[in-house]
Amino acid sequence: MPRLTSAERERAIGRLEAPRKPEAVAATFQCHISTIYRLLQRFVITGSTADAERSGRPRLTTPRQDRHIFRSHVAHPFRTAAETARTVIGTHQAPISRQTASRRLRSRGLRNCRPARGPVLTVRHRQARLHWAQGHLNWNNVRWQNVLFSDESRFCIDHADGRVRVWRRSGYRYADNCVVENNAWGGPSLMLWGPIGHNQVLGPVIFQGLGPGPGNGVTAQRYMDQVLHPHVLPFFKPMETGFSSTTTRARTPPGPLRISCTAQASR
Repeated sequence: MPRLTSAERERAIGRLEAPRKPEAVAATFQCHISTIYRLLQRFVITGSTADAERSGRPRLTTPRQDRHIFRSHVAHPFRTAAETARTVIGTHQAPISRQTASRRLRSRGLRNCRPARGPVLTVRHRQARLHWAQGHLNWNNVRWQNVLFSDESRFCIDHADGRVRVWRRSGYRYADNCVVENNAWGGPSLMLWGPIGHNQVLGPVIFQGLGPGPGNGVTAQRYMDQVLHPHVLPFFKPMETGFSSTTTRARTPPGPLRISCTAQASR
């Protein structure tokens, strides 16, 4: 039988107070006679026709297990909820589900997000960066005017090379207007070089002669021929003091080999 709505319950109580017999009220709303008796009993005891609060489904994990799930993912952020679920035995004497583990994590403020990407740093890389920072800790603005930081970035001109999302209905995954077309070899792109310095403007420079395959990326020779000699050296030529040009790499993109170069010169 259909469940009575809140409005129908109020109307049923009104008919009972009219007074009307419970059998007639049950026939009016097409429900069982016991439903009307329980509704009347609830109204007499609580003064309301609303449902009483329910305890809901019993929790499958204890507070101690909730803390274990949270701490395991704080210590190992890349651990999946499915891995954690397989190691936690719930109160029903069986492993909990992945959804249960995800709910416990969300209740404590953890969200499943895409990780930020950073460079691959070995112990030698970290020590070299720390040594460089300590050596330049007390530099003043005059000395920083002779320093130029530069980096290269690839820009895809055929399609967006990042993650894109599409709103589609079920069964329309391969519809023409829901498919992103791309080339197997990555598509055409531009490699740009750009520097930053102390009140200095230089570049950007578009690398020429690049392409797919080994040796067709930004090699040391192309870096010297297209960046250092035509742009960096003429820029610092009027300066009487020495200069330092440092190329930094945020991360190494896939594809052709790309070499980071560091150049120093003085007069």
